[in-house]
Amino acid sequence: MSVLCCSREAAGLATQKASRANRVASIFCKPLAGCRAHHLLGSSVRTARANRTVVQAASMDIGTHSSSSSKEELIQDAIAWCAQHGLVYGAGTDCLLVHAPFALTPVPFPRQAFERALDAAEPFNSMIDMVSQDAGYLTEVLENAAQEDAAFTGELMRIYKDTRQQKQPEEEISLVITRSDYMLHDPTSTMLQVELNTIASSFGCLSTLVSQLHRYILDKSGIPESELDKKLPQNTSMDSIVQGLASAVQEHGHQDKTMMMVVQPDEQNSFDQQWLQLQLWTTYRIRTIRRTLLDIAERAVLQEDGSLMIDGTTVSLAYFRAGYTPTDYPSRKEWDARTIIEMSNAAKCPTIAMQLAGSKKVQQDLARPGVVEKFSRSDSDAAGMRTCFAGLWGLDDLENDTEASNAVQDAIKNPDLYVLKPQREGGGNNLYGQDMVDRLQRKQGLGALILMQRIIPPPHTVTMIRRGVAEDIESLSELGIYGVLLRKGSNVLVNHRAGQLVRTKASTSSEGGVAAGYAVLDSVQLVD
Repeated sequence: MSVLCCSREAAGLATQKASRANRVASIFCKPLAGCRAHHLLGSSVRTARANRTVVQAASMDIGTHSSSSSKEELIQDAIAWCAQHGLVYGAGTDCLLVHAPFALTPVPFPRQAFERALDAAEPFNSMIDMVSQDAGYLTEVLENAAQEDAAFTGELMRIYKDTRQQKQPEEEISLVITRSDYMLHDPTSTMLQVELNTIASSFGCLSTLVSQLHRYILDKSGIPESELDKKLPQNTSMDSIVQGLASAVQEHGHQDKTMMMVVQPDEQNSFDQQWLQLQLWTTYRIRTIRRTLLDIAERAVLQEDGSLMIDGTTVSLAYFRAGYTPTDYPSRKEWDARTIIEMSNAAKCPTIAMQLAGSKKVQQDLARPGVVEKFSRSDSDAAGMRTCFAGLWGLDDLENDTEASNAVQDAIKNPDLYVLKPQREGGGNNLYGQDMVDRLQRKQGLGALILMQRIIPPPHTVTMIRRGVAEDIESLSELGIYGVLLRKGSNVLVNHRAGQLVRTKASTSSEGGVAAGYAVLDSVQLVD
């Protein structure tokens, strides 16, 4: 699960800090000499500062089309649509629902950048799957992080090492539902990756519904269908993710055909998850059971043949929508549950190796010269992925790493151009501004963190609707592209992109997770 990584005053930074952003470009972007990535970086979105002007001029605006529906009526219509179509969210108390937070209309996004993000999905899927299979690489890269973050990363590494030798790799069924998150960097008009998520990539179902809502609202506001067809891309995330889950259950082959969704207690986003359950049953006759890690620790049994049973049912697929944050493991019982699942022959989404492969430290290391190339299917795949990398630096060897040391010193002098990230998911964990400076200056324990270039996206005005209240806010948006990869042993059975998600939040907020309360759900309208 990812968060928006951007500026508190991004609208102002996009212009006021442009000269400083260009000055540190030599630190942020160092593609391999002679590599095709160097040419792609310059040519991928050659609109320079025209991006914002083009987007604003070409986007669809409900205010410019004649319609009998006022904006206020459309807002009330949209809220009703959410209730009628299941675009809902837990309100924090028993049996109480509200519509999910959403933007009234889709955010303009350059078509070329959107298509590049779609094209990168399969290469990123394949690359991160190869990383997850390289035990030596994972152990080496995460060694310092595991020592300095012993209570979480260290525990994940312990389970990984303890279980790896006891499993049959040729029989392991690994499913990963990725989401690669991007933002447009306004000073250079390039699309940069925020992170690649490999566990609990949420909102696939609600993002599909938001895309449908936006088409309905724009259609009702009077925009011609031909224009909608041209500018609103299809969003298949719900169907594509369900198909991936079903494929893993079918590959396991047990007659019970049961997916166990590993969930957090009192999950507010259960309705996004329950859309998956509904579609799995109605389309594939696959049953879903919802269990917490504590439930699994207390009631699951590992059979002699490796089967995982709970409450009399054999589990074909363990699908994690929990387990990505330390608070999911309040006692040893939850860690024991994770071990039981990993030891079983059930398909896993993700395996513990895949969760580790998606860590911030691995993301940073992959950006080093020659590393992503090692795990890529082809030179062209590697070059395309490398164009998406923002500036990333590891902090575990600052005495010998001159480039990282220089970046740290620049971050202390220019904190608005950087963000400090721990090995955490779920929102609210990153450090910005003076908090980042203070942490960098403490020095001890930096090996569990990475330093990242701060992405400064172009701002736009959005009507955000939360709990029935609409507000026009200057905002920033993040695009997420889902992907699905299924592998048994060394054979990749499925690898494809799987729709998209947009999250939009106020330009004054550094964080941006919807579940964490910072952002609203959105979709894209493409502009040329």
